[in-house]
Amino acid sequence: MSNQSIPTLYEWLGGIDALSRLTTRFYEHVKNDALLGSIFAHMSADHPIHVAAFLGEVLGGPDTYSKQHGGHPHMIQQHLNHHLAQDQRRRWVSLLLETADELGMPDDPEFRSALVGYLEWGSRLAVINSQPGATVDPHAPMPKWGWGEVKGPYTG
Repeated sequence: MSNQSIPTLYEWLGGIDALSRLTTRFYEHVKNDALLGSIFAHMSADHPIHVAAFLGEVLGGPDTYSKQHGGHPHMIQQHLNHHLAQDQRRRWVSLLLETADELGMPDDPEFRSALVGYLEWGSRLAVINSQPGATVDPHAPMPKWGWGEVKGPYTG
């Protein structure tokens, strides 16, 4: 099988429409979540769409987030000085995966393994970048996640 016949993770999950449904429903759940609600109490109405664009780009979709919002440095900036904790991170990941199940997103092991891999990596990076003294590298590349391969700011 040639690489051209293998869909990206973005294509596999259904593109921006599926990601927008996921993030919209997810942040509806977040608002009512005891652990996460207060963190996102003041998020903009556009927040779910921005997160969908970011995830889409990471998972092999178009570079919409980078073009419209400034890429990975901008995402890191959004987490500075938020003092996120591991229990909040774990809840964020589990609630997002629960929402993916609720919406009937692909649940094959290969896709879910790749998705969970990114969510674990990205959410742990968010916690690190939310602590006092964290800074933004203005040249941090956008992470790129695929089927069992990773290209992030720390992996080349």
